[in-house]
Amino acid sequence: MGAHEGRVAIVTGASRGIGFGIAERLVAEGARVVVTGRRPEALAEAVERLGGRSKALGIPGNAADEAHQDEVVAAARETFGRLDHLVNNTGINPVYGPILDAPLEAARKILEVNVLAAFGWTQKAVRGGLGASGEPGAVVNVASIAGLGATGALGWYAVSKAALIHLTVELGYQLGPQVRVNAVAPAIVKTQFASALYEGREEQVARAYPLKRLGAPEDVAGAVSFLLSDDASWVTGQTLVVDGGVTLGGAL
Repeated sequence: MGAHEGRVAIVTGASRGIGFGIAERLVAEGARVVVTGRRPEALAEAVERLGGRSKALGIPGNAADEAHQDEVVAAARETFGRLDHLVNNTGINPVYGPILDAPLEAARKILEVNVLAAFGWTQKAVRGGLGASGEPGAVVNVASIAGLGATGALGWYAVSKAALIHLTVELGYQLGPQVRVNAVAPAIVKTQFASALYEGREEQVARAYPLKRLGAPEDVAGAVSFLLSDDASWVTGQTLVVDGGVTLGGAL
């Protein structure tokens, strides 16, 4: 029996990259998943790769849109009969460089998607029955090591991830014992989202990592699966750093 046998999870931003890797891991361990994303075609393809409608349901939409959040939470209960897990994976980073160069509107958008949307999803999932099936529910927020210190280039993305890490602390403190809330903080993971940070110089970037490689979605998925599982039943409000050791020397 898998670690998530019979359980139902919502994974946001899961048509590709880290989100898809998390959904794939949860399905492999017995869960059924509701996945979200902006592009209907990519989401439909992801559902097929996850095993089709018996394993996964894809609902396209804007992660920060409250009506979309309501639709997804309701669909999880209506389609699969329960809701046990929520993974807040959706994130954006449209601005690189000195933080003072960031347009104020871009800063607002980053906070809206990376922090407020995660809060909204959690609020709606808890009110919509997360953990109401007789077993405690679990939330995992996908943060970043960028939220742990100064980056010099990631600006408001880093600020948003620091806020998400503290949101995890506050929710973990307040939602027990019925719902556990934790986070993961990855370093560079080889996805399209992070390609600007390593493309064309992967070997050079990986030299700073004690484990001498960049991350893969599977690395993050394993950590998320653990935090959602009963093996982490006495863990809440924590952020698990998944970084190949790169922060051990103080580097971000």
